[in-house]
Amino acid sequence: MKIALINASPKLKDSASGVILEELKGLLAEHAVTEYGFHTPALPENTEELANQDALVFAFPLYVDGIPSHLLNCMAGLEESFRKSEHPPTVYAVVNCGFYEGLQNRHALRMMRNWCEKSGLVWGRGAGLGGGGMLPGIASVPPGKGPKKNFSAALRQLAESIHALSGGEDLFTSPNYPRIAYKTAAEIGWRQQAKANGLATKDLFQKR
Repeated sequence: MKIALINASPKLKDSASGVILEELKGLLAEHAVTEYGFHTPALPENTEELANQDALVFAFPLYVDGIPSHLLNCMAGLEESFRKSEHPPTVYAVVNCGFYEGLQNRHALRMMRNWCEKSGLVWGRGAGLGGGGMLPGIASVPPGKGPKKNFSAALRQLAESIHALSGGEDLFTSPNYPRIAYKTAAEIGWRQQAKANGLATKDLFQKR
């Protein structure tokens, strides 16, 4: 089976989407897996091959409860080739967000499902992962261990669906890490980023 893994994070490296796809790739090792990077609004080369895949797996971060604009542009550019496909691929999506609760990604997954219907693609299922901000920091943690327990379980379920080219209810998960500790770590990170960019903590509370 031919599977395309599409990293649609605007980050070229050290992204949560990259961590997600790296683990998922290990669960799909028996198949012919090709990797693509949709990091800008311009489609990369050889995307015409996507219409000939059995499955497409998109991984991207949540942006304002939806799909990042650069990815939307890429998706629009692919629609015509998908409509012409005699055997349209089955689409899966993994959306991560900075919120603790994975359910925050539900609207973006609905958007992906609607796009599949518009483009003549088959929608499989999606996964919404909370705590995306911590994924790059725990990339070296073995799958299924510690704070990755729920994360890895969701990816295993998604991989089973991909193996069978089947659908199912969307999956939502939060990290195996106390919510208060996650929130505290995030606030410390924001303060550090503000300082690194010449701002004071009070500047984080400005409204425009």
